[in-house]
Amino acid sequence: MSNRVSAAAFPARPFFNRLSRQAVIAAAFLASSLVGSSAQTASDFNPSRANTGTLGIISGGADGTYIRIAADLANVLDGDELRVLPMIGRGSLQNLRDIMFLRGVDIGIVQMDAREQLKADKLQDNAVKHLRYITRLYNEEVHIIANRDITDIRQLDGKKVNIDKAGSGTNLTSRLIFEKLGIKPEVATFDQASSYAKLKSGEIQAAVYVAGRPVRAIAEFQTEGRFHLLPIPFEGEIAESYFPAKFETKDYPQLVDSGTAIDTLAVGSLLAVFNWPENSDRYNRVRRFVNAFFSRFDEFLQPGRHPKWKEVNLAADVPGWERVKPAQDWLDRAATTSSTFPQGQSFESFMNSRGITVTAEQREALFREFLAWQSDRQRLTRRAVRQD
Repeated sequence: MSNRVSAAAFPARPFFNRLSRQAVIAAAFLASSLVGSSAQTASDFNPSRANTGTLGIISGGADGTYIRIAADLANVLDGDELRVLPMIGRGSLQNLRDIMFLRGVDIGIVQMDAREQLKADKLQDNAVKHLRYITRLYNEEVHIIANRDITDIRQLDGKKVNIDKAGSGTNLTSRLIFEKLGIKPEVATFDQASSYAKLKSGEIQAAVYVAGRPVRAIAEFQTEGRFHLLPIPFEGEIAESYFPAKFETKDYPQLVDSGTAIDTLAVGSLLAVFNWPENSDRYNRVRRFVNAFFSRFDEFLQPGRHPKWKEVNLAADVPGWERVKPAQDWLDRAATTSSTFPQGQSFESFMNSRGITVTAEQREALFREFLAWQSDRQRLTRRAVRQD
């Protein structure tokens, strides 16, 4: 059917004067032009090219740190050749399953200890074969919000404590910590958003959440002076699996009293990826992502991005995991230059120059102390400049 509209198609009526006919004809001509223009635009769009550069990244709940990290990845890296699609996930354990089996999921943010928990599903051998990592990310702190009359984690024995939904990293880590400390709470598995309301109503006495501080939902939790963050001791078997960490008033003003710090634990996180066959379509997408992410990493350290990016050392190893080939290739090429990720290289140069040999876990702890020291120096320098 032609797009052209003839003036003869309109009935001749007394009120249909020449001017109105000309206006209708002009409108019809304009509509015809727009249709042609739209068709031209549609023909220029190449769905194959759009899909070639698209990757899905499974993250975490809407209130957690994972989704904000995934959003940063999309905001920084999206362009003509690459598009990152952040997805809300159900926790580290489920994220690993999704990377292995769910179409459209290429990469996921997970806790370092999550892969070990696939034994129950008899998927551990499958995971070792098919899962790789791109980079070590940051440490995630263990938050335990409790009534103020509970001052010791051992007081949670026999009390109702929410540990998030089954399959989540929080659920996994909570069970391990309570087991190592010999504490047997009555566990509940509400989602995080529901747990805050149940805390206030008294249905539960504490809620656990493992996520990189500061967590927006926890920072915005209206405590009315009734709740605080509970300290967790770094002792015994705990020291074999986790890192020591602290919460300060600046992290959570309503949950940490001014001038104090709360001892807690942290677990490492990483970017996990499916081990696609080399030179396959999905492998090439991952390679394109790695090259863009590593090359533009400095942009993640700029104001407006999540502060946890400042803890990331792209070259850090992850014990028990194998790095995906495109990431290892990029790091090998970058090793010949001195301008790439200067924080990590300054630290490595210091360690090598002193001949210091430590375990991977000790190296990570020292690196984070190095970052804190470097941050303090930069803050003092800025303060001195302002005073001058």
